[in-house]
Amino acid sequence: MKPTPLIKEVIIHAPAADVWKAITDKDEMKRWYFDLEEFKPEPGFEFSFYGEGSKGEKYLHLCRITEVIPGKKLSHSWRYEGIPGISYLTFELFNEGDNTRLVLTHDGLETFATDSPDFKTESFSAGWNEILNTNLKNYLESKKNSN
Repeated sequence: MKPTPLIKEVIIHAPAADVWKAITDKDEMKRWYFDLEEFKPEPGFEFSFYGEGSKGEKYLHLCRITEVIPGKKLSHSWRYEGIPGISYLTFELFNEGDNTRLVLTHDGLETFATDSPDFKTESFSAGWNEILNTNLKNYLESKKNSN
């Protein structure tokens, strides 16, 4: 039986073009996501960033863009330096009137062969809830309201 990917959906009260820019522009990304040294939404582009674990551990995330449909879909690999396993992350955007429905799919979490609670599906689920439903949503909606 194939493991079920982690899927998160959020409705953002902002146009899809604004959401796309927020998930593909490194200057915008650092306001709600991670501070990336460089980022280009182009297949083959590799990027990395540090994230923090539940006990303050620093994990180097190593990612490679695998698919881009401008304004609609961004996919990349997601792995960690020194940790076995690889997963794949996809952001998909859907216009819904004045809003955008963002669907995030994180597949392959079961490949991270570690007993650390930081690599459990529940940890990823909680992290994505905060990143999408709080950080990204608040960033875009407050930006829209300030215009």
